[in-house]
Amino acid sequence: MTRLLFLNQSLSSNPKPISHSHTYYNYSVSRSFHNSISNLSLAFLHPIRSPAIRAFCSKPSSAVGVGSPPSMTEDISYLTQREAAEIDEILMGPLGFSVDQLMELAGLSVATSIAEVYKPSKYNRVLAICGPGNNGGDGLVAARHLHHFGYKPSVCYPKRTAKPLYTGLVTQLESLSVPFISVEDLPLDLSKDFDIIVDAMFGFSFHGSPRPPFDNLIQKLVCINNYDQTHQKSSAIVSIDIPSGWHVEGDGGAEGIKPDMLVSLTAPKLCAKKFFGPHHFLGGRFVPPSIADKYKLRLPPYPGTSMCVRIGRPAQVDISALRENYISPEFLEEQVEADPFDQFRKWFDDVVAAGLREPNAMALSTASKNGKPSSRMVLLKGFDKNGFVWYTNYESRKAHELSENPHASLLFHWDGLNRQVRVEGSVQKVSDEESDKYFHSRPQGSQIGAIVSKQSTVVPGRHVLYDQYKELEEKFSDGSIIPKPKNWGGYRLKPELFEFWQGQKSRLHDRLQYSPEEINGQQVWKIERLAP
Repeated sequence: MTRLLFLNQSLSSNPKPISHSHTYYNYSVSRSFHNSISNLSLAFLHPIRSPAIRAFCSKPSSAVGVGSPPSMTEDISYLTQREAAEIDEILMGPLGFSVDQLMELAGLSVATSIAEVYKPSKYNRVLAICGPGNNGGDGLVAARHLHHFGYKPSVCYPKRTAKPLYTGLVTQLESLSVPFISVEDLPLDLSKDFDIIVDAMFGFSFHGSPRPPFDNLIQKLVCINNYDQTHQKSSAIVSIDIPSGWHVEGDGGAEGIKPDMLVSLTAPKLCAKKFFGPHHFLGGRFVPPSIADKYKLRLPPYPGTSMCVRIGRPAQVDISALRENYISPEFLEEQVEADPFDQFRKWFDDVVAAGLREPNAMALSTASKNGKPSSRMVLLKGFDKNGFVWYTNYESRKAHELSENPHASLLFHWDGLNRQVRVEGSVQKVSDEESDKYFHSRPQGSQIGAIVSKQSTVVPGRHVLYDQYKELEEKFSDGSIIPKPKNWGGYRLKPELFEFWQGQKSRLHDRLQYSPEEINGQQVWKIERLAP
């Protein structure tokens, strides 16, 4: 059975006040330090003038914060141990966060970071070794989310914490039949049984030398690094916030863990400057603008709904080695609709139900009378038994090519379902009435944009388009009807061939082609399977 193991927070041989690898844990601190934190906390109750940190996205991005946006990793903020502790106190004090809230967000960030790089179709078996602290709690939460993402997690949790928060996380995993593995039952070579190891053993308060059994677990991860150096297959190591055994403001030394991925939480700690692995992500989308302003944090933005963002540039990859082994249900002749329009409607409805972005986006390929091709992405705006409709400028390059050669090809690519549809046919303009009706159904800004853009012609700069747009926006600000340009309208492709493609394992894809034929004076669609 495939498995995933998570490593959690270790115990130090020289016990120190326990803090944790993200900035939201309880700390045993001196009274004077606590008083200084209390004064700091009061400062955060006053209005903050700086803008909030923008949302993170999962793509490489410039940092934002105080000042102009930087573009290099060196411009990202790095926290000291004391700063991390202060931020924890503020989050769980005047800002009202609880440990379980922040642990849930952190664990989700770790799971989504893993899913960005290590797809479950290839890296299915993940191992998490969890210790007694909150860093280990992150590992437990991440394991739960990874299970729901399609991975097969296992958990090693040798020093369990009896608090309800942690026992609840264990119960949740047990209810999902996630196996718990004792240290004694772990294989000698973790790489043989696991594709990913999540290192959640130590937080940023770690000092001294790790005590058993975490000392041996760290050595197992060091051995994985050694396998990698000898070009043997090895597990990918993902460290949460700080690689276990590293000091928050230093590194792990020559003999320390060298993870493939580091997921920093809240903001990277100083030791992250010594991380040279291929994948550095930031997670923990809970930093309020007051903290960003107080500590002058410069962090990457989180556009969209992503819970993680890559820091720096992604590692260079061998393009020839990029491939996906598709896992899809079989697409069989006896299961498809007899009419390709009905089959397209069925698949299109599946895409809409799956929530894929812009399901009506399609590549439109045309060619000049000399056979010189061109392609571009356009949006499908209607389809029925008469054909597929889109709208454009009649003086654009594609329009000129269609006037010379009224044939085209459409390609829909629905990556989330491992599906493509290709449609070929002849093309003609739709009626003026149909174009006019659609034009006036568009938002006012799109109508003005269609007038401003002399599509495919050279313009001296964006400011020219912007100035013309603002002029027309003012002209029609009274709500008067905007006339459709004469050189703007729709096209309809009448299909002469359909191909439905479903990705499958080992490149043995399903390809079913519909082509028209006449039987007994009636036109029907012939369905044939094509070799992948």
